[in-house]
Amino acid sequence: MVDHPAPPVGGPLVTGSEIARLAGVTRAAVSNWRRRYEDFPAPAGGGASSPLFDLAEVQAWLDKQRKGQDVSVEVQLWQALRAAYGDEMIGGLADVAQLFASSEGEAPEALPTDAVRLTRQLGDSGSSGDVVSALTERFTDSVRRAGSDQVTSPRIVRAVRHFAGDVPADATLFDPACGIGTLLLTVGPELGPKRNGQEADARSARFAQLRADLTGRSGVNILTGDSLRDDHWPDLKADLVVCDPPVGATDWGREDLLLDPRWELGTPSRAEGELAWLQHAYAHTAPGGRVLMVMPASVAYRKAGRRIRAELVRRGILTHIIALPPGSAASHALPVHIWQLRRPQSTDDAVARVRMVDLTANDPDGPLEPGPDQTADVPLIELLDDAVDLTPSRHVEESHRDYATEYHALQQELAAQVRLLADLLPTLMEGVGPTALDGPSVSVADLARAGLVEYGDPEPVSVSDQLDTDYLQGFLRSAANTRRSTSASGTYRLDGKGARIPQMDIAEQRRYGAAFRALQEFEERARKVAELSKQAAALARDGLGNGALVPGD
Repeated sequence: MVDHPAPPVGGPLVTGSEIARLAGVTRAAVSNWRRRYEDFPAPAGGGASSPLFDLAEVQAWLDKQRKGQDVSVEVQLWQALRAAYGDEMIGGLADVAQLFASSEGEAPEALPTDAVRLTRQLGDSGSSGDVVSALTERFTDSVRRAGSDQVTSPRIVRAVRHFAGDVPADATLFDPACGIGTLLLTVGPELGPKRNGQEADARSARFAQLRADLTGRSGVNILTGDSLRDDHWPDLKADLVVCDPPVGATDWGREDLLLDPRWELGTPSRAEGELAWLQHAYAHTAPGGRVLMVMPASVAYRKAGRRIRAELVRRGILTHIIALPPGSAASHALPVHIWQLRRPQSTDDAVARVRMVDLTANDPDGPLEPGPDQTADVPLIELLDDAVDLTPSRHVEESHRDYATEYHALQQELAAQVRLLADLLPTLMEGVGPTALDGPSVSVADLARAGLVEYGDPEPVSVSDQLDTDYLQGFLRSAANTRRSTSASGTYRLDGKGARIPQMDIAEQRRYGAAFRALQEFEERARKVAELSKQAAALARDGLGNGALVPGD
């Protein structure tokens, strides 16, 4: 008998969303009830962000407030399964499907009596396939709201279906990590294709197969096992491989699979399990067939996978990378990519460009067809640099960059800044006599004690009309004070207490202050010119290299 967590002492627990379904209201209404009514049932479990409530208490409160509705049989079954299976709901769904599939109506041993009764009641009133589909949808929704990637999110399913395009009815499909069959059973026409899958979790594999059988899909064969370590389909060559593989798993079997022939693009590191799944999928692709693989965005640029990415590009295998909008995955808002590979039918059938699609600015529920400014067909040679960064946004932005206009604007701004730079350098004449600091001087510390200076950030400032701030700060940066403020290690740190400035009347101070101020503006402008020069040179070099710019006459 399968072991399951014991039912909660107070009976089945429900989420706020399930309360909303019971009462026929929105989740916001339930949240409002919790704030307005002091007698609303207190949470009986869960956490602060996702509390759970005792179903019986909730039903009693709804009845008392006359907000309740009759609880449907489907909801009663769901609550019975939640009470019996807890976090192991896939096992519960598989047991319900098994009961429907049993020719003799024999119930699985782990399925509670009330769940058996409710399942049979639903089966008598409608199609068993519809019941299983409804329970699957409820499960997928609950997982999505919990922020888990236990199953592929509906948004990713929609995207994979969209970019898979038309799938022939006689095609062979394969998913080596099919879970409960979310991708495998929904991509392509409902009837016709042969669908093969493998899943390491026995409960998920069993439920996926039962789902297919009960919903009338023929030609579906799902086996249990770890695809990387124990491939049950060694001779399968599919027309389309779809997969949303495990993410971030370092224990994918690398040590046992170092010499595996599937790694024709290179042996993945322990940290690059996603690239092991990608090559496994490609190994099961027929000539002319495709792979659509859901990938974390980091796989496109991580250093450890650079060599394998380079081989994908060099061999003309990689055809598309699509960056989906943030929020497409259930458990996080990070961008997710779809990588599309195609196995060439001959040596001259490889692609010469990779289409990059950047949808990251779109709404996750919005259109998936990219606009003209969201795509770029990038020549392979441009991808084969030291980083082999395949992030779509980088290449889409580059391809739509107006090099000529940008270069012309930089030229004009640089010329204007250079003209201003020459005008800023102050006119200075040869001095006579001792240097300014060789004559009478005063320490900044004495000026501060006299109330003429305050220590600002980063330099002292004058707070008196007897002392010019530009004059003060200019002499603080003079060679004598700089040497005094530089440590033996070469680190400059202004020593306000030890610094000294010459004694001059205010008119002479202002003459010096104006010169020091002009020098500071000159230095700032010179830094601006240097930065613009660097930008212009880099832009010109890139533009000449990629053909966007050509030498003038």
